[in-house]
Amino acid sequence: MKAKKTTKAKPVAASKEMGELKRPVVNKKEKSKVMSTPKVKPVSTTKSRDEQVVVRIKVVGVGGGGGNAITRMYEDFPKGVELIAINTDLQDLNQAQAKKRIYIGKNLTKGMGTGMNPELGKQAAEENRAEITEAIKDADMIFVTAGFGGGTGTGAAPVVAEIAKDLGILTVGIVTKPFAFEGGQRARIAEEGIIRMRDRVDTLITIPNDRIFSIISKDTSLMKAFEEVDKILRDSVRGVTELILTPGIINIDFADVKAVMRDSGSAMVGLGIASGNGRAGKAASAAINSPLLETSVEGARGILLCVSGRNDLKMHEINEIASAVAESADQSAKIIFGTYYDRKLNKGQLKITLIATGFSDTLTRDGRYDSYFTESADLPVRVSSSLPFEGIANQNMREEREEVKSTPIERVGVVDDYEEEEIIEEKEKEWDIPAFLRRRKK
Repeated sequence: MKAKKTTKAKPVAASKEMGELKRPVVNKKEKSKVMSTPKVKPVSTTKSRDEQVVVRIKVVGVGGGGGNAITRMYEDFPKGVELIAINTDLQDLNQAQAKKRIYIGKNLTKGMGTGMNPELGKQAAEENRAEITEAIKDADMIFVTAGFGGGTGTGAAPVVAEIAKDLGILTVGIVTKPFAFEGGQRARIAEEGIIRMRDRVDTLITIPNDRIFSIISKDTSLMKAFEEVDKILRDSVRGVTELILTPGIINIDFADVKAVMRDSGSAMVGLGIASGNGRAGKAASAAINSPLLETSVEGARGILLCVSGRNDLKMHEINEIASAVAESADQSAKIIFGTYYDRKLNKGQLKITLIATGFSDTLTRDGRYDSYFTESADLPVRVSSSLPFEGIANQNMREEREEVKSTPIERVGVVDDYEEEEIIEEKEKEWDIPAFLRRRKK
């Protein structure tokens, strides 16, 4: 009986005191239990998990496009990142692969979407503001991703971003712009949405869908093309999260990320993977000159640069990559560098993740500045973004029309064209409103 008392070894279960105890006489079964307890305990408790994954990162997909991106991320994404889907379309929301789904605007849309009406999307998010706040309040960093040009993504994403920013969370927006073939109205909706979004995030990354044509062939199917768009969103988010969550040889921590991304305006995320001879130069070129991102790295004043590889990663390769990036950025740019081993890479592969921020203006790869980010005396006066989306579009149209009238050389026939366009747009808008709302109007 005395032997059993000694072998029970109760104090050993308290892992903190284990080191101070003399080795007890135990049988093999008891020894197995005692030795395994300290290993299992830290993972099973919330406190220890928080210590292990210090930075809480959440990715919120808003609307149909955001939901698709979330689903794609769910298949292959770093552990420790929570995915949340938000939508007014209940059927679409149920298809999203996410840890949490938030159904917004139940009383407004009855689960049938917003019909390309961003004002309705905005109101839907406001209706469920408390639920959104509850879902994201404990995050340190949030990515808000959406496809702009529709109703829910364009209208609700800025509300989600605003909530996050008000909570003091580092907020990054990653949005896509519609294809040119989707029409002028979607393009205008997207532009006004980007203006709203830009005022409510720390960093905004915009990806024009039309850039997809630079990397796909004529034989690429429709589904495959949209998969590529979702992949760009996923890779942009993944690139940033891996920088934060992966321990490195030269580490980039969350404080570094905040220093570069807090209140930094427009940004770009470049990814480059290469192997074989000259892989460092190839990967650097791919990261700096990604054809899929709208903003060029030229003129960036803040850069996070991370190089990952396997055991064959060489010092001269790191030097070559860092030099290439420094040459492309602003001369006084703050460059934070990190490197880590990535066992997921194939043998001989090298990967570069580049986050560039702090641009003085939004310079596109075509060497021009986006009109909706640039104020100019020659352009119509920008109206306050506190107006409803529909009101902004109509106001801009009236201002453009007045400007045409004031130019004698352009007066003949132009006013009639605008009137005709307004009639057509009114008809289009009628069909953009969901059927149940059209019936309510009548």
